[in-house]
Amino acid sequence: MADMFRLKVVTPDRIFFDDDASMVELSTTEGDIGVYREHIPMTAVVAPGILRIHQDQEVKKATLMAGFVEILKDRVTVMAEVAEWPEDIDVKRAQEAQARAERRLANRSAGIDIMRAELALKRALIRLEATAK
Repeated sequence: MADMFRLKVVTPDRIFFDDDASMVELSTTEGDIGVYREHIPMTAVVAPGILRIHQDQEVKKATLMAGFVEILKDRVTVMAEVAEWPEDIDVKRAQEAQARAERRLANRSAGIDIMRAELALKRALIRLEATAK
């Protein structure tokens, strides 16, 4: 068994995950990172992406949309605005959000907030990636 550390993922409305892990992978504004026990202590800003939680021979996937991560030698705490398990994602809704964001970006009319449309597209694509088998 690999060296384990405590991983806690907290959202504004619940404790999303609180268990031991051998590795965690996530996206930050500085790039993707992988964390094992005894990682150098650091904090980072979480970017929208897929969270991968390694436990023994299993890898659990979830979405993370934004937040912060605190990494210490024996524990990792993620404070996320949104975290979702793939089975909790409404695929049809994510597909509709993707299509809507793509239409807005294609039209580029004066009243469209481009950054907001790009972020909506990214969130939809991450949700769809998490649900892909």
